[in-house]
Amino acid sequence: MKNTHVLLSVEHLKKYFPTSETSFFQWKKPMVHAVEDASFYVSAGETFALVGESGCGKSTLGRAILQLIKPTQGRVYFQADENGERVEITSLKDNKMREMRKYMQIIFQDPYSSLNPRMTVEQIIQEGVLTHHYFKKGSAQIREYTLEIMQNCGLQSYMRSRYSHEFSGGQRQRVCIARALALKPKFVVCDECVSALDVSVQSQILNLLCELKEKEKLTYLFISHDLSVVRHIADKVAVMYLGEFMETGSKKQVFENALHPYTIALLSAAPSISPFKREQQIILGGNLPSPVYPPKGCKFHTRCFMAQSICRQIPAPLKEVEDGHFCACHFAQMPTGEKRKRAKEHTQKEKNFGGEDSKE
Repeated sequence: MKNTHVLLSVEHLKKYFPTSETSFFQWKKPMVHAVEDASFYVSAGETFALVGESGCGKSTLGRAILQLIKPTQGRVYFQADENGERVEITSLKDNKMREMRKYMQIIFQDPYSSLNPRMTVEQIIQEGVLTHHYFKKGSAQIREYTLEIMQNCGLQSYMRSRYSHEFSGGQRQRVCIARALALKPKFVVCDECVSALDVSVQSQILNLLCELKEKEKLTYLFISHDLSVVRHIADKVAVMYLGEFMETGSKKQVFENALHPYTIALLSAAPSISPFKREQQIILGGNLPSPVYPPKGCKFHTRCFMAQSICRQIPAPLKEVEDGHFCACHFAQMPTGEKRKRAKEHTQKEKNFGGEDSKE
């Protein structure tokens, strides 16, 4: 990568949501711990992927970084230029944050509900450009610019006067990408941007994102629950569980040398077309704990095949096991082969406990 400076830095970010539960004996309302003490950085020109099951806090983290929702605690720093000043965007007022949004954009998960049905494609793409006074409304320059953005995103010029209901899911997502890239941002949050699309369309959108990344020198925070998608597009990966980072590292480190039991279980469940890479799926026992009343100690210990008494009492900090590879597990340095052996034994117990039907 040509640019190696840190573009985005997140320090101890937390986001809690109050619940509607009330009790005479409670001094405070219970809180949903959506994101718990997230710290990481994203270098310019790379794709940082957030992976985890639904409800683990991935989208909340992405929106809190962009200040679409205010974080409960923590700081987010953004440096738009290598020689520019690092800005703490969590302390900016609304008018200053509005100016920063031209550098930071988001592609939402649902292309059907994220587009205004009363606006044409041309109006949707031009809305942000006009808001930030890039061009004058109705000028020849903005029309040429709109057509250029549409062409870069695989949209034909005749589509500019159409409305969102006239497009397929893949075409709508291209419109969403064009809207986000119209402001020439440095940083884009891709929030499950291919999960609502068919597999064939997913590959088209992913290839488009990769092409635009190289062409426009973009940096992505890519949020997904699909490991095959992350393997294709990511440079670095962070695995989340119940609002916390379980493991972070480069794509090669996480996929080829997974250290955390949760990551190992996720990888075992990922489909593969190669008969030589198929592994027995690890069955995790129990249910996902409540984010309102998370378990003590390690949050994953209620479902973990490696859990010991220390896991139930003491939370495992996110420690660097090897260069750039972090893991929040008391047994992170245990050989992977031993972990897989225990996982196999645990899975067999779960199948036996489930009876003959679960064996089949």
